[in-house]
Amino acid sequence: MKKKLTRMAALAAALVAVTAAPAAAQGAETSGSTLVLLDNAFVLVCGALVVFMQAGFAMVEAGLTRAKNAAHMMLKNLMDFIVGATGFALVGYHIAFNGADYIGWAWQWASPTTPAPLAENLTTPVHFFYMMGFAAAASTILSGAVAERVKFSAYFAYSIGISAFLYPVVVSWVWGGGWLSKLDTPFVDFAGGTVVHTTGGMAALVGALILGPRIGRYDADGNSTPIPGHNLPLAILGVFILLVGWFGFNGGSLLAADLLIGQVVAVTALGAAAGGIGATMASWLTLKTPDVTLIGNGVLGGLVGITAGATTLSIFGAMVVGLFAGMIATNGVLLLDRLRIDDPVGAVPVHLFCGVFGTLAIGILADPDVQANGDGPAGLLYGGGMSLMLSQIAGVVTVMTFSAIGTGVLFSVLKSLGQLRVSVEDEMAGLDLAEHSTPAYNDDYVEYEDAGVADIASIDDLLDDLSWIDETV
Repeated sequence: MKKKLTRMAALAAALVAVTAAPAAAQGAETSGSTLVLLDNAFVLVCGALVVFMQAGFAMVEAGLTRAKNAAHMMLKNLMDFIVGATGFALVGYHIAFNGADYIGWAWQWASPTTPAPLAENLTTPVHFFYMMGFAAAASTILSGAVAERVKFSAYFAYSIGISAFLYPVVVSWVWGGGWLSKLDTPFVDFAGGTVVHTTGGMAALVGALILGPRIGRYDADGNSTPIPGHNLPLAILGVFILLVGWFGFNGGSLLAADLLIGQVVAVTALGAAAGGIGATMASWLTLKTPDVTLIGNGVLGGLVGITAGATTLSIFGAMVVGLFAGMIATNGVLLLDRLRIDDPVGAVPVHLFCGVFGTLAIGILADPDVQANGDGPAGLLYGGGMSLMLSQIAGVVTVMTFSAIGTGVLFSVLKSLGQLRVSVEDEMAGLDLAEHSTPAYNDDYVEYEDAGVADIASIDDLLDDLSWIDETV
């Protein structure tokens, strides 16, 4: 045994010696190539986590709606990926990173190893794959807000619109070298608090307003009648999936395997935890009980809140932002209910309200010493003055306006054509059967009156056959 170990050690030493010599000879070239490979591998893994977030969105939305619409909800989230990947590949990516100040288009695909636009350490396919997951996430935010009453065909049209045009234009303004990134004090949105969540959240609000509430959600006097979700464990499982996926969502936004990853992931985790604390406090104070759905949304609200500032907020700043975002997510649900805006899963409070809050909070809490080089943007509390805050306000207002107009035009056209909302009969029957002829849940037992046809004994006969069990116990 000792001889075998000695031989293995000698072989390992020889391999190290053989590989070390070329590395020493090639110097920086090998080091650079290794770093590029590491960056691409890291971003690919993070991109896979972002794509997997679609499963989390699907679980949350299906769990917080009724069983008769569960298959419909799952299919909409599946279509977000299908349409998002296709639309973003053919059109959206080339709008997002064409380099124009406002709106432009330039084909980006070249050879498989061509450096990505504005991310030269990544290849274009890797960069596209990562950004594709963001496009799908922006599209899926609307899904929960218009749940249980929108036609599948209308949702399909919207998914194309947001992944191929609406979202890519916003990306071009912020991450693609557009006008918001060229302000005297550039607009700051590290991982999409505004680009993804405010864009999608504003679309969700407009969609919910144009569609109107579900049948039975409010009575003739405007009183609220809750319609509870059918599977809360499924919804909270979705929250956990989104929490894990968010580490790739924010961490991968560095677009490199950088030492700042630890800070970004820590801020993300603490923002989520603080969001849960804020939601628990708000729920207990307003409803006199810790409501599981509101706390789950509070965790998501905390994640959304710190997304824009994950590289500019200190650990304590992230906890403050997360705490208030959790409160905003909870009270936002109650506010929409008072305004009779039906958002079955709380998408608007989580993504729009918390996305806006988190982006504006950078103007106050941005710590210039958080970034490794120590010269990051400074908020009001760190002596930065109003310049950064004004840029943040300009970005938020512009994106909200653009998303509202784009979504409003699309939904208004679909409504005028009678292609937006399902019929009363279909809504009452459930969209699983009405739209897809496929229920999410099937009874796997045979009714008593069908037992003879199925050649299965009656319950009484079956119990007689099993009576020996009682005698032996």
